[in-house]
Amino acid sequence: MAISRFSNHKIETKLIHGGIYGDELTGAVNVPIYQTSTYEQEIPGVHKGFEYSRTGNPTRKALEALIADLENGTQGFAFASGLAAITTVLSLFKQGDKLIISDNVYGGTYRLLSKVFDNFGISFVSVDTTDPAKVEAAITSDVKAIYIETPTNPLLGITDLQAISDIAHKHGLLHIVDNTFYTPYIQRPIEHGADIVIHSATKYLGGHSDLVAGLVVVNDAVLGEKIAFIQNAAGGVLGPFDSFLLIRGIKTLGVRLDRHVDNAVKIADDLKNNADVKNVYYPGFEDHPGHDINLKQAKNGGAMISFELTEGHDINKFFRALSIFALAESLGGVESLVCHPATMTHAAIPKEVRDSVGITDGLIRVSVGIEDGDELTRDLLQAIEASRV
Repeated sequence: MAISRFSNHKIETKLIHGGIYGDELTGAVNVPIYQTSTYEQEIPGVHKGFEYSRTGNPTRKALEALIADLENGTQGFAFASGLAAITTVLSLFKQGDKLIISDNVYGGTYRLLSKVFDNFGISFVSVDTTDPAKVEAAITSDVKAIYIETPTNPLLGITDLQAISDIAHKHGLLHIVDNTFYTPYIQRPIEHGADIVIHSATKYLGGHSDLVAGLVVVNDAVLGEKIAFIQNAAGGVLGPFDSFLLIRGIKTLGVRLDRHVDNAVKIADDLKNNADVKNVYYPGFEDHPGHDINLKQAKNGGAMISFELTEGHDINKFFRALSIFALAESLGGVESLVCHPATMTHAAIPKEVRDSVGITDGLIRVSVGIEDGDELTRDLLQAIEASRV
């Protein structure tokens, strides 16, 4: 396989040609699926770069090179799920270490920290990371990293990446960013000082709701060696077929996200102008908190929207009345989805914590797909009308 010559090209070109491109042996344009568990060696220790597929696989290697190229990092790593990727990153820390995390994060991240890593003496404190002063005030001698989402899930809060990176590095901390909602097509945190970027590649990067995967990108070789060791030792790697599917999905990320975002802008505007909608959360709005910061570090406001209905609506009637939107967990596929964070994606977070950050029982999260935008809007509006009590 040949290394891409396109690392210095624009993101639209790198999506197609970035990382490792093609196959030297056959001339195949697409990286083949190397569906093998092991590799023949000439003599012990002399091989063609691969020994065992937990440690390395050519298809997975091509994917890992691609995501590193797209994020402008030094090394990429592919895992069997987004949470496997997060688990590997959290395994960098030891007993007595503490992390600062965004107070509005994915429920699975909160559950992993509070129910699994807590058993190993790794703790965390939730902070409103949209306020850098609060982040710096929360730093104590045992804090080793700042872990953020921007936008956050599901309230779409915006954190200033460069400001948090500056604070982290001033205090000798790692800055970790979950970039799932935006992907490198919209935002590249390493360019704003982040040390580690995480993706649930199940979402926009895969794009077709047909695989589960996680990706990690680091900004230096030392971190890369540490992540590579944990990846191999723990073994939660992505298989070759899913690696192939993910490479294929990434090739169309740009054209898909352009359509996703066009639809999201229209739907967000229509929801905001609807008298039955109490609140709409969308970073593309000029009055969205952090909008100016988002413009500084991201291409646009993405395609995720959250909203709340006014009093006098039955949320279950709303979900039942939908025709095009599917009620389902996950996001970022070509099809439009809605979910109820309080009982679905964020159910692992205690109710008092959810309520304190605004994840109310009436909050609805929308992953806007690439269907006809007018039909999507009509579907939401008729469901709102049908939900009146």
